[in-house]
Amino acid sequence: MRKDSRLSRVLHVLIHLDAFEHPVTSDTLAKMLGTNPVVVRRTMALLREQGYVKSIKGHSGGWSLAKALGDITLLDIHQTLSDSSVFTIGLTDEHTECPIEHAVNRTLKEAMDEAEGVLLKRFGEVPLSELTVEFKAALAKR
Repeated sequence: MRKDSRLSRVLHVLIHLDAFEHPVTSDTLAKMLGTNPVVVRRTMALLREQGYVKSIKGHSGGWSLAKALGDITLLDIHQTLSDSSVFTIGLTDEHTECPIEHAVNRTLKEAMDEAEGVLLKRFGEVPLSELTVEFKAALAKR
C-alpha cells in the first residue's frame, strides 16, 4: 500500500526554511525532496494561503517562513494538506444490505474515528519548533 508522505516532507521543508537565512527556491526544495518544482510550488501555495510561508519574486527570491515554527502545529500543517482521514483504511460498500457489512463498517469506523481523534489532538499539541530541537543539537555537534 502506498503511503502518503506529504506531511513528513512538508515538515522537513519547513524546518529547512527555518534554518536558511535567505529565501529558498522551489527548484532547490524540489532537488532536496527528489520531486518536481511544480509539485513544490503547488504545496507551498497551500501553505502561503494559510499564512505559514511567503514567497518573494525575483533574482534572490524564493520561499521563507511567514510565521515562527513555534506558532505552527503539526495539526495546522496536516489540515492544510488534507481534509481527509489520516487513515487509508477504507470501509466496504459492496453489500449495503448485508448486516455483517454494517457491523464491520460500524466497528471499524468507531475505532478509526477514536484513534484519529487521539492522533489529531496530539498533532495540535506539537509546535513545529519542537521538531527542530534534535536538528539543532546535531548541527551544534558539527
